Amino acid sequence: MAVKITKITDDNLNECIEIWNSVVMDGNAFPQLETLNMVTGKKFFDEQTYAGAAVETDTNEVAGVYILHPNNIGRCGHICNASYAVKKEKRGLHIGEALVLDCMEKARQFGFKILQFNAVVKSNSAALRLYEKLGFIRLGTIPNGFYNKNGEYEDIIPHYKEL
Repeated sequence: MAVKITKITDDNLNECIEIWNSVVMDGNAFPQLETLNMVTGKKFFDEQTYAGAAVETDTNEVAGVYILHPNNIGRCGHICNASYAVKKEKRGLHIGEALVLDCMEKARQFGFKILQFNAVVKSNSAALRLYEKLGFIRLGTIPNGFYNKNGEYEDIIPHYKEL
């Protein structure tokens, strides 16, 4: 399946919100507790440095989304952070990889020097494999750093990559 990564627009905002909310509701990867609606979703995506959508070239269906933003301010403002969400039925088709690669390029364009992931959940094996494949460096493990929807705590593994 071929996808093109484009900026999230009003035309695909609802699909992007649905994908994002699906991951939030699963409660095992994103720290957010609240889902987005059309008003909060537009504000959320608009506030990012960049918000991208992986759009299937043959159907124009959104298969995944990402957000890119500074990880910190001032003297650490050159470090960015990102989150990725792929539609459940589209997982395993390399959409996540396309999102990460586009994100790294956009980060460079915005002047960021490092992409850092603060909280990769230990059970997210697909993300861990992808980040290793793309050359991200694991910074260690934070025991019980993520509170899963099932009520259990799980380790997180921060990563970074110089851009």
